Amino acid sequence: MTGTKTDSLTGGHDISPEMVAKAIDALTAIVSQAAAATLATPLSEVAQRSKTDLSPVTSADEASEAVILEGLSRLLPGIPVVSEESLDLAPAEIRGSAAIVDPLDGTKEFLAGRDEFTVNVAIVTRGVPIAGFIAAPAQGLLWRGVIGQSVERLRLRWSDGHVYERCAIRARPAPERLMVATSRTHLDERTEKLLARLPLAERYPCGSSIKFCHVAQGDADLYPRLSPTHEWDIAAGCAILAAAGGVVTDPQGAPLQFGRSAEKYLIPAFIAWGDPTRAAAFKA
Repeated sequence: MTGTKTDSLTGGHDISPEMVAKAIDALTAIVSQAAAATLATPLSEVAQRSKTDLSPVTSADEASEAVILEGLSRLLPGIPVVSEESLDLAPAEIRGSAAIVDPLDGTKEFLAGRDEFTVNVAIVTRGVPIAGFIAAPAQGLLWRGVIGQSVERLRLRWSDGHVYERCAIRARPAPERLMVATSRTHLDERTEKLLARLPLAERYPCGSSIKFCHVAQGDADLYPRLSPTHEWDIAAGCAILAAAGGVVTDPQGAPLQFGRSAEKYLIPAFIAWGDPTRAAAFKA
């Protein structure tokens, strides 16, 4: 996509998985630099404040977002961007393709000193996440996936993007008893009732979008959340999981749609499955 005319990425024109695949390393570099930005300031010196919805935002969120917005403007000039911390810059309507960004997902985990917070960038075309990038800065890991192209986990150094380890990943066929990843801070009664209906081997709490990555690499079989969340929290994870052979649906089994500005980018509920056959057989 580098070198593509600016007007080819505006006015509702679509970005394809093949186009993203050609720029995958450049997009990875942007996310890597954003990951480095989240770690640049010692936690004890990170400034924080509460947003109007009382959720926390920090200087690390803002530093990561600045890197991502600048990088996307260079690589994909003209692409609409929906970012959690800059919603006022989002277009009134999204046609064609857009980037959906959460510069620091799991701010509570970050402030608690846990290593589960992530940086998320997704490319969405016609409402479908076609590519996702999720970095876990404190773990030195980055997952990236493009629908129909590739999906892998990288272990790398954020400062210069040096890759130490590259591993193709794949979601696993679900065993009889399921390994379930659940939200550490947003586990609700509806989700608990759903879990009570399932044959579980184990369940474990985890923060942020990293749960999608655990399902995508076959460490977990299921990640349900039946309470509202925002598109930027899950778009990148949906793309990575789909590229790894999994599926994310609403509780009735219907596909999710993204870029829905009229709904304020809210997703009422979702279930992420590693095994689509188990998804097809289950209805919440």
